[in-house]
Formats: sequence, structure tokens, C-alpha cells
Amino acid sequence: MSWPRQLLAVVSFLATGVIFSPESFGSKSDGQISTKLATYLRLAHLLSFSTALGTALWVTFVAVVVNFGTLIPRHLFGNLRSKLFPASFILVGICCAISAGSFGYLHPWKSSSTAEKFQLGLLLSSFAFNLSNLFLFGPMTIEMMKKRHKVERELCIGEEIGWSKNTEVAMVNTKLAAVNRKFRMIHGVASLAHVMFFATLIMHSWHLAGNFIN
Repeated sequence: MSWPRQLLAVVSFLATGVIFSPESFGSKSDGQISTKLATYLRLAHLLSFSTALGTALWVTFVAVVVNFGTLIPRHLFGNLRSKLFPASFILVGICCAISAGSFGYLHPWKSSSTAEKFQLGLLLSSFAFNLSNLFLFGPMTIEMMKKRHKVERELCIGEEIGWSKNTEVAMVNTKLAAVNRKFRMIHGVASLAHVMFFATLIMHSWHLAGNFIN
């Protein structure tokens, strides 16, 4: 296990402890804490939340589009994504854990309102969706991508820049067509988890915006 994954594990365990047993870390069941500590926790929550959302937006909508639009062969583009996305999932996971942990400390479950419990549930859901891509759907997608690259190299395609020749070749090659179906299926599941991750964070950002206005 690399050190970023170790850091993610440590932060995740600490956040879990804070959320489910905040009293063990000095939090009172009525949610009353010092003003100075509350300020630090709010700062940690906002910075980690904004970093998680910003990182995911940049990797998904900026880095991918820019790399696809440059003179990079398609296989190289895929290999680059296979390194970029896991790294971003680790960073986002650490930030989500900090964000959920600080929110849980500020709003202990026993004394939280229904709205606060819902927001904590959103943060935990975003963390879970991100972990599902880091440890399950992401590796499965990368493995299937490598299998598809192998088949494409046998057919002398994949080094083109920009749009792929995959679709037209798959129309006459059943092996490539079968690999494409499997890849699209697992990639679709990974994309769905990513969409749900975005949805939970955006819903929480609406809650934060409401509090700023008030």
C-alpha cells in the first residue's frame, strides 16, 4: 500500500471515530464547543469540501478535455487517465473524510436536527461513492481498458489521435465488439457512481450557500 492510500486509511478511520463517537474526541453530546475550535473545524470542512469538489471537476471536465484535444495517441490518453483518476480519487477521498469528520464533530448525531443528519448522510454518501470508484469500479475499468488496448493493438488500431477507429472495426470483428460491450458496461457503472458523487456534493453545497446567506 502506497503512502497516499495509507494516509487515506488513517484519515478515514479517524473520521469514522469522530462521526460515530464524537464524545471520545472531546465533543459534547449537546454540540456545544469552543468558538475557536468551531472556527477551525468549519475552516477544515470548507477547505476539504471545496478541494474535493474542485479536484473532481478539474480532473473530469478540464484535464480530460484538454488531453483529448491535444496531439496524444488514444492509447496514451487512456493510460494517462488510468494514472490520473486513481490519484484524484485518493485526494478526494481524504478531503471527503475530513469534511465529513469535521461536520460530524460540529453536529453530533444525538443533538443534530433532521436537516443536519441529512447533510452528514450526503457527505458520507459522497465518500462511499468515491471509494467505490477507487477500490472497485475504477480498477475494473482500467483492467478492461488494458484488455481492449491489447485487442486493438492486434488489429493495428489505437494509436490514432482524436476520434477512434474502434467503432468501425468492431462492426466486422466480434472479439473487439465483445470487449467493447464489457468495457462500456463497467465504465457506465463507474460513471454512474461518479455522477452520484457529484450530486451529493452539489446538494451539500446548496446547504452551505443557504447558511452563508442566513
